[in-house]
Amino acid sequence: MGARVAEPVAGALTERRIAWLTLLFGFTAAAFLAVAHQKVWAAGLAIGTVLAWLNFRWLKRGLDALVLASKAQEGREKPQVPLATYFTAIFRYGLLALAVYVIFEYLHVPLGSMVAGLCALAAATIAASVWEILRPLD
Repeated sequence: MGARVAEPVAGALTERRIAWLTLLFGFTAAAFLAVAHQKVWAAGLAIGTVLAWLNFRWLKRGLDALVLASKAQEGREKPQVPLATYFTAIFRYGLLALAVYVIFEYLHVPLGSMVAGLCALAAATIAASVWEILRPLD
């Protein structure tokens, strides 16, 4: 018996691309705002970008766990989703909302700037999707 080679996970390259593009888009926009003397908005944009990146990482981990659980139950008529999966999803959104609230209240960073930073994930996802359409063999 030879050594087993780990099979590549479908979409892993795209997931990595989304992660770094989120940071690139968000921090680039924050840098432009900082140069334009909009320091508070730049800070909010950077904070929102980091929160978007963390959200994506936690979502990825949760979905990976769900896939592993479903593979382990392959062939069962009624597979069970671990209760921790639901808790983790709710906890993730609750933690993000709490972080945004605390930052807004105590650091007085504009809420709109953090929301714009959170949109860096959407922009990265769109860019990575377009990349996959144009260059599907990478």
